[in-house]
Amino acid sequence: MLIKHLKDCIEFIAGDGCTLRELLHPAKAELEIRYSLAHAKVPAGQKTTPHKLGTSEVYYILSGTGLMHIGREVQNVKQHCALYIPPGSTQYIENTGISDLEFLCIVDPAWKKSDEIVLGN
Repeated sequence: MLIKHLKDCIEFIAGDGCTLRELLHPAKAELEIRYSLAHAKVPAGQKTTPHKLGTSEVYYILSGTGLMHIGREVQNVKQHCALYIPPGSTQYIENTGISDLEFLCIVDPAWKKSDEIVLGN
């Protein structure tokens, strides 16, 4: 049995500028999964850098409020929202609240640096 605690996962700044902690990744543990799972955080008043992934992604909002941008679409998001991001879509999320926006990121197949293109602001 594998149990990972968020506090034990190394925190780093992702290519899109959010704070990230990888919980599960098949390349980093002997796991029979094809997806990766990470915890992301965007501070109040900030946003991630527009980027594209070559794979599909799902965000599940744990806390906070924000605006999710996927292509030309913009939608309000808040705690307990799940959203699907199609492969190849330009995406970014902005925190419109007064506290951290925290969410889980599921990437399938598992995230690889070569699958991500950071576009800038």
